Amino acid sequence: QQSELNSFLWTIKRDPPSYFFGTIHVPYTRVWDFVPENSKKAFQQSHTVYFELDLTDPYTISALTSCQLLPQGRNLQDVLPRDIYRRLKRHLEYVKLMMPSWMTPDQQGKGLYADYLFNAIAGNWEQKRPVWVMLMVNSLTEVDIKSRGVPVLDLYLAQEAERLGKQTGAVEKVEEQCHPLNGLNFSQV
Repeated sequence: QQSELNSFLWTIKRDPPSYFFGTIHVPYTRVWDFVPENSKKAFQQSHTVYFELDLTDPYTISALTSCQLLPQGRNLQDVLPRDIYRRLKRHLEYVKLMMPSWMTPDQQGKGLYADYLFNAIAGNWEQKRPVWVMLMVNSLTEVDIKSRGVPVLDLYLAQEAERLGKQTGAVEKVEEQCHPLNGLNFSQV
C-alpha cells in the first residue's frame, strides 16, 4: 500500500514546516511509483527546494567533470597496475561492442546512438582518476544503459521545481563531494 511505505521524509516542525527528503541516484522511473504521496505532496506545496548539488547548473556539471581528471600529463595507464589496466580496456571494448544491443527502441527513436552514448559516459576515461573510472564502469551495465536519457531522481525533482517556478538551491559544493573521493588511496578504491 502506498500509504504504508517508508517515505524517507522528515518534518522539521516550524511555521511553515520544512521537510528533509532522502533521495537515491537512480533513474527516477525506477523509484517514483514507490515515493509515497506525503512526500510528493510536501514537494508540491513547497516554495523553495534545496538539493545536494544543483544538477541544472552548467558550472556544477563542468566542475564535476574537471574534478574527475588526473593531474595534467598523467593518465590511467600511469597509475593502474598493468593487468588491471588491460582488463579494464578489454571490458570497455566489450561494452562498446554490446551497447547497440542494449539500447531500447525508444532511445534509438530519440536519436540516441550507441557510439554517442558510450563516448558521453566513457569518453576520456584514460584521463580519469581510478575512483571515477570505477563508478563509471559500475554504470556501464545493460540495465543502466537502457535507462539512459531518464533523469536521476534528484535531477527530475530539480527540473520539476524549475518547471513549477519554485526557488531552488544546493546544500553542497562540488568540491565537498569531489575531494573526499579523490582523497581515497588506490587500495581503498
